Amino acid sequence: MMVRSKVCGVTTETDLRAVADAGTDAVGVLAEVAVDTPREVDADRAADLIAGAPPFLSTVLVSMPDSAARAVELAGAVAPDAIQLHGDFDTEEIRYVRRESRANVITAVDADDVDRARRYDEVADAVLIDSTTDSGAGGTGETHDWDAAADLVTDLSTPVILAGGLTPENVAEAARTVDPYAVDVSSGVERAGGQKDHDAVARFVREADVEVPA
Repeated sequence: MMVRSKVCGVTTETDLRAVADAGTDAVGVLAEVAVDTPREVDADRAADLIAGAPPFLSTVLVSMPDSAARAVELAGAVAPDAIQLHGDFDTEEIRYVRRESRANVITAVDADDVDRARRYDEVADAVLIDSTTDSGAGGTGETHDWDAAADLVTDLSTPVILAGGLTPENVAEAARTVDPYAVDVSSGVERAGGQKDHDAVARFVREADVEVPA
């Protein structure tokens, strides 16, 4: 199985083109997140960036909306292929967002909260395992226990996306250890907050493109 790649926190058209040119499978744009981050844009800007993505590059709106209804509103306004939700949403709320948003739903879960990840199995379209802050936000730049993440990949039917402290230098090892559906990077390919290093993006995608034995 080939491991897919997602580059998150894109804020400019130039970085969006670099992500696409690198052969990335998905791009993430942040809007309405309850933390102070240079990667956040407003919903209108997110819609413009996502509309500018070329064909075959999947677009993901990354957000921390205050309700499931707001998540649906954002998805309607921004029109991503998927919405990645950070926050304390129960399984019925995830089902509601999937049904009403016309977008795939990725639920972000702290790597230490294995029980919560299991609750989302076969409810969300994918579960993203990350090193998160107390508020549930990602982008910490910290790795977590890859062996535990590998166990979760084995246990869950829903695709697992691995995030948390990934870089061009460690992503190949992470992919081989965990065997995730995809790997996700943000700060690990930046030259400054919210500004992507295009060479690092290209190296990350190249290193992530490993085939893991079934």
